[in-house]
Amino acid sequence: MILVRQEIGEVLRDFRQQKGRTLRQVASRASVALGYLSEVERGQKEASSEILASVAEALDVPISIIMREVGDRISVLEGLQTFPDVVPDDLMASVDAELSLR
Repeated sequence: MILVRQEIGEVLRDFRQQKGRTLRQVASRASVALGYLSEVERGQKEASSEILASVAEALDVPISIIMREVGDRISVLEGLQTFPDVVPDDLMASVDAELSLR
């Protein structure tokens, strides 16, 4: 069984390590308890969208990039041979329309 929380944790850890940051540095910058962030990275805890946003900001990585990486990893685990590498036009149109209302 594929657990999304494990994939999220692995992606967060990978980005943190790529940035050369310690768990303590990211937890402090994201205002998240060190132990909790450690559990998230190990896939033991589900992170709320607020926590994910804080950690993404602490890593200087857009949340969309983090979630894209998670989705790509899950696609591979599911055995998909191909998956889209662009945002569909209809999704872009709906986002543009929503942003113009703000």
